[in-house]
Amino acid sequence: MSILTTIRIQIQKFESRKKRKLFFQQLKTFRKLNNSDKRLTVKDSDLYPFYDDATKETSFDTHYIYHPAWATRIIKKINPIKHIDISSSLHFCTTLSAFIPTEFYDYRPAKLTLSGLYCDSADLTNLFFDSNSIESISCMHTIEHIGLGRYGDPIDPMGDLKSIRELQRVVKKNGNLLFVTPVGKPKVQFNGQRIYSYELINNLFDDFNLKEFSLVLDSGEFIQNADPNIVQNQLYGCGCFWYVKK
Repeated sequence: MSILTTIRIQIQKFESRKKRKLFFQQLKTFRKLNNSDKRLTVKDSDLYPFYDDATKETSFDTHYIYHPAWATRIIKKINPIKHIDISSSLHFCTTLSAFIPTEFYDYRPAKLTLSGLYCDSADLTNLFFDSNSIESISCMHTIEHIGLGRYGDPIDPMGDLKSIRELQRVVKKNGNLLFVTPVGKPKVQFNGQRIYSYELINNLFDDFNLKEFSLVLDSGEFIQNADPNIVQNQLYGCGCFWYVKK
């Protein structure tokens, strides 16, 4: 073990002791102030400590906060009769279903029961929808996983390309596809995900017009209508593509 690693471990232990000490100080203060309030018990057996949440700012996963927010705004603008989502965030489809009838499909179906939301299973490499039939569809932060086996799907190095072709097939003329995937320096990080260049993705969509490209940078900044040239400087950006079928 290196000296640097040893120092890091000692620092972590020190920080942990500080946080525990603060926790019990706060508990003592709370009990003292709560002495006359008999509404709720404060037993040692019920302690449920969180040591790391007292931060100056609220942290969040920039990819998974920005891309559903981006997509929701676009769908509100499109205002389709129905929206179909393939394997994106459950937070997205459940929220969207509050104001747009939504169908959600996943290789591992989600057992959700909400008004305005229908859930079922689907294989993205072989969708059951008719060709040229869907007005509004999204597939976000999903393609990069297909064929890597992470979610129990078959190993298939071409799984992502098959899935993209299926998405293209089912969209009707003038229909909308919201497509999100990691972008930056192209690579496979088996079995977690793939990362694509902007060109690798956009060159696959000959039959579509790119209406908008937005991007979450490595820094966490969200840029609407981003310059695609920025992508080559990212390691793990979040590329948000709004395509309309020609």
